[in-house]
Amino acid sequence: MSDRLASDAAEVATFRARLARSGGTRLPCLRIPDDADLAAGDEIRLVLDGAQRHATVTSDAKGLLVRGAYDNRRLMREAATGEGENRLVEWTREHGRAPDDAVDLDEVDPGYLYGLRVPGERAVYTVTKRANSGLQDIADSLYDDS
Repeated sequence: MSDRLASDAAEVATFRARLARSGGTRLPCLRIPDDADLAAGDEIRLVLDGAQRHATVTSDAKGLLVRGAYDNRRLMREAATGEGENRLVEWTREHGRAPDDAVDLDEVDPGYLYGLRVPGERAVYTVTKRANSGLQDIADSLYDDS
């Protein structure tokens, strides 16, 4: 069973984030605010217009960022191959957002589930349970062996 939480619920922390350009690709990426409790290497779920996507938190000289959001973990991990659609780029285009624009980053389940929205807009998130860590370890070992 999943729960639903609105972006303005007391359980949801909202951070003001900014869009930036991602290295030499010049594609938009999400600059993570310093007060968000994330670290480079974290794999998170990022909700874009109601759809949960998979993203990896990376870092550069300016801090933490998310360079892309993908339909599943395999596409997220193989983003450099260009196989999957970068849904973060798609989202920025659909919402008319550009580098240096502010966005709201909602922390729905710290370290796991986050939502991205245009400031002033309201979103409702479906909160799903995290995968059992033992099952996730098995899945990760199968991925690493392939």
